[in-house]
Amino acid sequence: MRTQLKLLVLALTSVMVLAACDSQRKREQEKGKRLGASPVTVQVASPESVPIIVELPGRILPHMVAELRPQVTGIVKQRLFTEGAVVSAGQILYQIEPAPYQAAYESAKAMLAKAEANFETAKLKAKRYKVLAKISAVSKQAYDDVSVAEKQAQADVAGAKAILDKAKIDLDFTRVTSPIAGRIGMSSVTVGALVTANQGAALAIVQQLDPIYVDVTQSSAEILRLHRRGIENSDVPVRLILEDDSIYELEGKLAFSEVSVDQATGSVTLRAVFPNPKEQLLPGMYVRAKITQGVHNNAFLIPHIAVSHDPHGNSLVMLVNSENKVEPKIVKTEQSIGDKWVVTEGLVSGDRVIIEGLQKARPGTLVKPEVR
Repeated sequence: MRTQLKLLVLALTSVMVLAACDSQRKREQEKGKRLGASPVTVQVASPESVPIIVELPGRILPHMVAELRPQVTGIVKQRLFTEGAVVSAGQILYQIEPAPYQAAYESAKAMLAKAEANFETAKLKAKRYKVLAKISAVSKQAYDDVSVAEKQAQADVAGAKAILDKAKIDLDFTRVTSPIAGRIGMSSVTVGALVTANQGAALAIVQQLDPIYVDVTQSSAEILRLHRRGIENSDVPVRLILEDDSIYELEGKLAFSEVSVDQATGSVTLRAVFPNPKEQLLPGMYVRAKITQGVHNNAFLIPHIAVSHDPHGNSLVMLVNSENKVEPKIVKTEQSIGDKWVVTEGLVSGDRVIIEGLQKARPGTLVKPEVR
């Protein structure tokens, strides 16, 4: 009896020990599961209005350009400017030897005076013959001849005036002036050089640099997408990124877009106007223009590090679902602003996007999210 009692106590003790061990094992397993949940940092997706900003390559062009060419042939007598200086509209820049043109002008003046004297004589004679013809003191033929002579003398005066005007124009053209205000470049001729009327080579070039143009190109496909959104390229703000990656301090405006597409590149030229009071922007410089072309409503800003790509090139983010498990989601990224992507499709408000700890966040794994 005593032996049976001992066996019963031993059996009950074994059962209790086994039960305790099983309970401990379950607790350890649950603890292991909790310890196995990788910590991740998430960002709760919240929609917002994001400006549509495109960055386009461009070149700087002068606002106005004047290529100075002689209108008359002659020897350059004087150069009346300093290369690289600012010149005003109408300022005399070159003096071509005026002597032969001055002589031609004086000759034309004399010819006009002679023609006017002949016309005065013919006019008086015709006036007298008109009175005589009324009393039949002269023949009708004689009167007609005098009248014709008067008209011919009048025409001679008009011709002499035209010759004088041409001589005056040629004389004025010996002074080569700037048609615009701006900065003048190097002179291609020196004093004593022979220049010819309407020659191909310019004597110098004057460029107006304030304001200044920036021509950028945008694909016709992108412009069509903007039109479908109801966005027009007109009078929108533009910022410039210079060749050294610095931001130009002054803002410009988009003036207009070209009315045709370049058949070779499939792009359209857009022209922006910028103030350039310090002449920091120079013609020919390469720049990048950041143009605001509307607003994305209900977009999400997601850090670059949170977005990857699948083998098909689709943009991909990792979400934490309601069970704290990781699940992938394909999204559409429209553009980049700073260190963030603008996501326009694939996310809804409240989605928890993993932005840190992605190396441990495999689809289906349990994670411990911490909201930033």
